[in-house]
Amino acid sequence: MLTALVVDDESDARRRVAGLLRLGGWQVREATGAEDALRQAATDDPDLVVTDVSMPGQNGPTMLRRLRHNGSRARFVVVTSDPTPDVRAEAAAAGALATLAKPVEARILLDFLRRRTTGPAAQEPTAEDRPSAITDVDDLHDEDLDAELMDRLQEMYASALPGRLSAIAAGARAGDAAAVASAAHTLAGTSGQLGHPAVAEVCRAIAADARRGVLAHARVVQLRALAM
Repeated sequence: MLTALVVDDESDARRRVAGLLRLGGWQVREATGAEDALRQAATDDPDLVVTDVSMPGQNGPTMLRRLRHNGSRARFVVVTSDPTPDVRAEAAAAGALATLAKPVEARILLDFLRRRTTGPAAQEPTAEDRPSAITDVDDLHDEDLDAELMDRLQEMYASALPGRLSAIAAGARAGDAAAVASAAHTLAGTSGQLGHPAVAEVCRAIAADARRGVLAHARVVQLRALAM
């Protein structure tokens, strides 16, 4: 199984990317910043590192340079809410295969990684494959996305759904608002990206209520009925 390390100091953004990768079959670890990522990579070099650009203490590209200097053989992808030409150039210079705009769409990220971690595309990038050529989500929208991949994502979503619903319900019963907010936020993200807007809407409402300390049991019941 391919392994990935997701680095971001923002927990929601980190969990979003990590969740997408897990949905795509990756074994994922998470790091809250550069030093945490360097410690983890030193003991178990991942196949892929996905990092945000802006983090306290040390930015993503600088961390990637340190990883490569330390001998990491991982492939690098940078995500950022501000994909300016300067940011893209810095990421490319650090060895990133691509700089993708946040929030990253599920099909874009997973199809991109599938094509560049298996088969001939997994070789070292040519001039055409370097980040200067593939630097934004818009550059990938025109490509034909693999229908087989989307079918697989839907199957994995359906398989994981009962467990995610149970986590939300269990958190509500236990009065654990933080757990409810986290589980609902994660399910909202994958549901929205995989074409289940009604489920995503109810999950977002549950998460918003939980962040205010309100456990809306009626919404949880509504969610289960809607999703199942």
